[in-house]
Amino acid sequence: MFEGFAQVWTPVALSKDVRDEPVGMKLAGTKLVLFRGQDGKVGALVDRCPHRGVALSLGKVKDGCLVCPFHGWRFDTSGRVTDVPWNPDAKISQLRGTELPAAEAGGLVWVYTAPGGRPQSGPSAPAFLSRPELRISGFSVEWKIHWTRLMENMLDWPHLPFVHESSIGKGMRAKADSRMDIHMEERETGFLSTITVDGELQPGSLELRWPNQMVLTIADGPRTLIMMNACIPIDDEHSRLFVVTARSFLKLAPFDYVFELSNRRVVSEDRAIVGSSWPTAVPRPSEELSVRTDGPTLAFRKRYFAELYGSAAASAPGRPVPLRLTPKAAGASA
Repeated sequence: MFEGFAQVWTPVALSKDVRDEPVGMKLAGTKLVLFRGQDGKVGALVDRCPHRGVALSLGKVKDGCLVCPFHGWRFDTSGRVTDVPWNPDAKISQLRGTELPAAEAGGLVWVYTAPGGRPQSGPSAPAFLSRPELRISGFSVEWKIHWTRLMENMLDWPHLPFVHESSIGKGMRAKADSRMDIHMEERETGFLSTITVDGELQPGSLELRWPNQMVLTIADGPRTLIMMNACIPIDDEHSRLFVVTARSFLKLAPFDYVFELSNRRVVSEDRAIVGSSWPTAVPRPSEELSVRTDGPTLAFRKRYFAELYGSAAASAPGRPVPLRLTPKAAGASA
């Protein structure tokens, strides 16, 4: 399970989008369902009923339990079965769905990609997401590309004046004959990069938050504008880009749509080019030509192959115990 993306925390949704109904999704080839328990906490289960394999996300949430749409089995946020209709004698203590660690931080829902896992720490959300003076908004869009190509694009400085000549890279094209130097600073969560052009520091910074988040700080002062992009794997050929924006100005809700339109334009520019990458997943560093300004993407690529490539998570420990017919029931006619 979660091949190539195992045993890491990743954001998967805005907290406000997980409400009264189950939310189904696919993460690194594995189908998940999110829902809220009676205490309001978010739970995450593999989206497969252990009884007959149907999608739990097609069910409903009642009294904080996820109700299977097929036979009405109920699951709490830990995956424990709390009720089996028509079977008051069922040993429900031995019946479980497959739980994944889930948590909320910075207004986002995070999932740890190891069924039944016990991560050493919780998710590390960027601090700006919890700043009360900032307005937070977000959206997501699907790409037909492996998440690693998408992630490298988010860390890449030199493409800005070419892919985004009429948007965020405007004004940089004329400087392309100059020398760009990329300065990288290691952080506990990854690294921070800034650039100079002919020795002059340029505005903004890009931060890699391992494994799949980039934080772009455009300005942080009287007018703060910060963006987090999370590159979420769906399967080998599809990814979901989750874009979260924080701002200290134009904070009324109607302006969320204005910022979304602007960001969607930038995303569409990237998708038109990056979506043509072949192979769709990043190859090893030695298999493509690289130059000095590829430092951030090469750093990501090397860590990806060292820590995530080929990784996989086992299914949850133990197997759901099936209901067994009594001899009398087994011999009964239909």
